[in-house]
Amino acid sequence: MDRNDSLDLFVVLSRSYNWVTAHSNRHIRLHGLNPTEFGVLEVLYHKGPQPLQQIGEKILISSGNITYVVDKLEKKQLLIRKPCSADRRVIYAELTEKGHAFLADIFPSHQEAIEKAVAGLTPEEQQQAIALLKKLGRAAQENY
Repeated sequence: MDRNDSLDLFVVLSRSYNWVTAHSNRHIRLHGLNPTEFGVLEVLYHKGPQPLQQIGEKILISSGNITYVVDKLEKKQLLIRKPCSADRRVIYAELTEKGHAFLADIFPSHQEAIEKAVAGLTPEEQQQAIALLKKLGRAAQENY
């Protein structure tokens, strides 16, 4: 049988991604959020207030979807919208005190869930995987 390493790599990478993501998503859903909502909150928690468009770009969702997700999170009182003083066309999202406290409470256990998901590799192997996957991603992007 003639093996194709590129296809094998793609399948293994996809399956690994799916299982690691399953760990993350299960933890996120335990806290009443979907992965996109968590992604928005996590960006704001780590980066501070952000223009809605930039949040969408960071977590790879469309502007229509970001509006819907921000609406849901605003109803849950986890974030607020604030107009930009310099450009009225730009709207920022910012965590509320409740949102910040919520993320501060759940993020440590979320990090533990991710650590558990990738514990099949030693810390050294994780560093090697990071370097190799960055190299792979950059090359794929350049060849797109």
